[in-house]
Amino acid sequence: MITALLAAEGVAQLGAAVGAGLAAIGAGLGIGRIGGQAMDAMARQPEVMNKLFTNMIVAAALIEGVALFAAVIAFLCI
Repeated sequence: MITALLAAEGVAQLGAAVGAGLAAIGAGLGIGRIGGQAMDAMARQPEVMNKLFTNMIVAAALIEGVALFAAVIAFLCI
């Protein structure tokens, strides 16, 4: 009985770690895509660079917020 509870806790910890890892990977991919697309847009139209940079920072902050929220929820599931 004790071993079953310990095994269930181990699986919960593994699930939390996988969930937090997936959130981090998703955030990295999202921010990388935003940065790459913004650089392409800035290269094509340099006159809108300041507006693009501001929008890029806001979008990256939103992605970071969602990733942090996902990591917190994953660790709270333990």
